[in-house]
Amino acid sequence: MSTKLHDLAAHTGVSTATVSRVLNGRPGVSEATRDRVIAALDTLGYERPYKLRGRSLGLVGLVIPELDNPIFPTFAQIICGALSRTGYTPLLCPKEASGISEDSYVEMLLDNRVSGIIFVAGHHADLTADKLRYQRLVSADLPVVFVNGYTDQVDAHFISDDDAVAMELVVRHLAALGHQRLGFASGPQRFIPMRRRADRFGQLLASRFGQTDPESSIRVSLLSVEGGQAAAGDLIDAGHTAIVCASDAMALGAVRAAQSRGLAVPADISVVGHDDSPLMAYVNPALTTVRQSVLAMSQAAVSILIAAVNGSAPPRGEMLFRPELIVRDSTGIVAPARPAV
Repeated sequence: MSTKLHDLAAHTGVSTATVSRVLNGRPGVSEATRDRVIAALDTLGYERPYKLRGRSLGLVGLVIPELDNPIFPTFAQIICGALSRTGYTPLLCPKEASGISEDSYVEMLLDNRVSGIIFVAGHHADLTADKLRYQRLVSADLPVVFVNGYTDQVDAHFISDDDAVAMELVVRHLAALGHQRLGFASGPQRFIPMRRRADRFGQLLASRFGQTDPESSIRVSLLSVEGGQAAAGDLIDAGHTAIVCASDAMALGAVRAAQSRGLAVPADISVVGHDDSPLMAYVNPALTTVRQSVLAMSQAAVSILIAAVNGSAPPRGEMLFRPELIVRDSTGIVAPARPAV
């Protein structure tokens, strides 16, 4: 029990005493905190105490990428909590590079007669993936909702962060600081969010700065610290004064690339991340980043799925959520021009 208390307290950011009150059904805990602890029980795989078990209205699958990227555990925690509050039991299916595939998870979920499935950044976001797998689910009248990634090949509900707006917020911020040589460290372009960000970034470089070859300011790499370091290193060496990154992990790599060249962030190079993952306010320098509307997106995904289960879903299509630029210490006024290497 002690291990469980400490795990839940660490996961939810509350004291072990508060966790104990929730598990024992005692008063003195806010509803929001109680929901977080119960959601953490489900997410971490602990069995709920008998008094916390309600009668489930059904099972709902949540298929999500690997949990190494901090943004995905955040999606998982909020979605699982929202499902639990509505009376549904979430089945968390995290995909690992060498583990169970998305299709295998779907087969397992169908075998368990789930009421619906929520996909976060799955194959629906991959331009090269066959969408027939999803068409079959829709044809079978299984309620499905897709988060971050849109395809017109599937008539379903899509919830997305507005990637075009994200780029507009970043470019406007950096331009106000005097930057004109902006580079974009992108993830693989086969993914819809990456393609949308790169397209809008290039358009903004052309319209705002008159850049005739915006593709020269984009580097594609892995969505990791190492990928960010490699992509940002090329952009820094080419004379860019600000590096816009497709993820917070890539942004940390960009900071590393600058520091390995004897450059300071933000005095010499400005760096912007994406997602506002946990702890990004506490790294050095604190990271300026685009915050996804994870809470609103997750709640909308659950609401739409449950409405679809009950036969009252809104019209199908894509719903875009506006991100927010969180300005911290990794961006600053443009430094004097540096010669290209």
